[in-house]
Amino acid sequence: MHPVTAEVTQRIVERSRETRADYLERMEAARAAGPGRGKLSCANWAHAFAALPGEDKQRMRNPSAPNVAIVSAYNDMLSAHQPYERFPDIIRAAAHEVGATAQYAGGVPAMCDGVTQGRPGMELSLFSRDVIAMSTAIALTHDCFDAALMLGICDKIVPGLFIGAASFGHLPTIFVPGGPMTSGISNGEKARVRGLYAEGKATRDELLESEMKSYHGPGTCTFYGTANTNQMMMEMTGLHLPGAAFVTPNTPLRDALTAAAPKRAVEIRDGGNDYTPFSAVVDAKSMVNAIAGLLATGGSTNHTLHILAMGRAAGLQIAWEDFHDLSHVTPLIAHVYPSGTEDVNAFHAAGGMSYVTRTLLDHGLVHDDVVTVAGAGLRRYQREPFLDGGKLVWRDGPAESLNRDILRPADDPFEAEGGMRVLKGSLGRGVMKTSAVKPANRIVEAPAIVFEDQDELLAAHRRGELDRDFIAVVRFQGPKANGMPELHSLTPTLGVLQDRGHKVALVTDGRMSGASGKVPAAIHMTPEAAAGGPLAYVKTGDVIRLDGEAGTLEIHVEARELMRRQAAVCPPADRGFGRELFGWMRQAAGPADAGACALFEAA
Repeated sequence: MHPVTAEVTQRIVERSRETRADYLERMEAARAAGPGRGKLSCANWAHAFAALPGEDKQRMRNPSAPNVAIVSAYNDMLSAHQPYERFPDIIRAAAHEVGATAQYAGGVPAMCDGVTQGRPGMELSLFSRDVIAMSTAIALTHDCFDAALMLGICDKIVPGLFIGAASFGHLPTIFVPGGPMTSGISNGEKARVRGLYAEGKATRDELLESEMKSYHGPGTCTFYGTANTNQMMMEMTGLHLPGAAFVTPNTPLRDALTAAAPKRAVEIRDGGNDYTPFSAVVDAKSMVNAIAGLLATGGSTNHTLHILAMGRAAGLQIAWEDFHDLSHVTPLIAHVYPSGTEDVNAFHAAGGMSYVTRTLLDHGLVHDDVVTVAGAGLRRYQREPFLDGGKLVWRDGPAESLNRDILRPADDPFEAEGGMRVLKGSLGRGVMKTSAVKPANRIVEAPAIVFEDQDELLAAHRRGELDRDFIAVVRFQGPKANGMPELHSLTPTLGVLQDRGHKVALVTDGRMSGASGKVPAAIHMTPEAAAGGPLAYVKTGDVIRLDGEAGTLEIHVEARELMRRQAAVCPPADRGFGRELFGWMRQAAGPADAGACALFEAA
């Protein structure tokens, strides 16, 4: 084990000693109480299966017959979640094969950041994670279940399901992915047309035609954004069946993996020989494995928020410093768009998660001595699923990368350090995704241009005012101000200006997502401007230096002078599009470096 990996793990253990002990005590009390159906009155229990067919009713009358909860984020508007329409029937049939029942316990909302980018709905995106967590708890609180299956893939959905599942950590829980869509047009062509449109050289019809060729079928978007980073992370934490992440939807192998999930959930229930609750799978070691996977693959910056909130739900106190220190020793071994040119299907073909797991284990960068839903040891996840005569089997994945332009061994990486930096300085603390930014662009020193929202920046670009070196400060975009929307719609504009030879960067208390691209961006700045953070005092013309190599972010204004200024006033949160319903969450939201979560602060 690398000494820094071991040290970071141990300090999470020490930092979490009291909160983790309290969590495990609560989970053991829930387990000891037994399945709720044994405590329900006959009338209550009859309610729980009144609508089931006769064979299932007979099973449900047996107090020892296992019952598996299905919690699903299905809707047919999100390409990634549309395949889940078929999953409950597959799961129920598989449960019957092992003498169990499976019930659709509840649905959770699933909004698409790709649809809401730059729109009012994006201001609800981050808080949808907390709503999903609460919805998961409501689904499971009927207390009729021996195990649970979580059906979700995209941005806030997996973290929300995880947080909700943590409240029922005495239950074995398996996350069941749907897989990525098949590849469409190349990412380079997609980026080219977006750039032309940003410059006014392509029509809206031409842009739409290009986007439809990219987002063209069921499954996750194929770039390595938050959705696909989620799937990587569920493998690294041991909550997937091995190799489940990147098998495309509506294929025999995908269906076989889906059917295997309830069967395995029944095997690891309490009362069997291999009881494996969520609370045993998720611990300091498995979360360090998730962080290492994130850094090694150049994953989504959103997880510098989500992993903190997810850890807190399981009694684990994880800090940005843990990411920072692990990033210095975890090499960047994957180049997947937007860091590279190829998509997750090419990553999977090159060796995918089985190879990532193998090389990180071989070099002591992740823990093998963990509990997973597949059994003891992370080495199980260097295997891949196959169909052999129609039967699902696992075999060892490749020992060597099958495409070193996409995936490399840990001792010959693309970069010696991980794809993320924690930035510190006189403007506060933030996060920068470096994996997609060329080294020549990682240091920018230029005058600030201050904007109160992303629309102001886009309007200034249309007026021709940004054709120069500058650092855009887009403030009042934090969780307390307006829900911390992603500002990904700024990427094409800033990218065009960088391509013209200008030194440009972004500093914001908002988010940029897993689609963060080639422009250096200091995001998640905390304290946020709405909470009196330094960004509230910045003026246009102030010189800022962003150094992604050194991990610093400084303003060339003396601290005393900066704080003598009149702070800018946060505009009132907009109403409409449901935003008025989330005022309590904005007020309760914690800072970015604590996960920007309203649930724990409100409690």
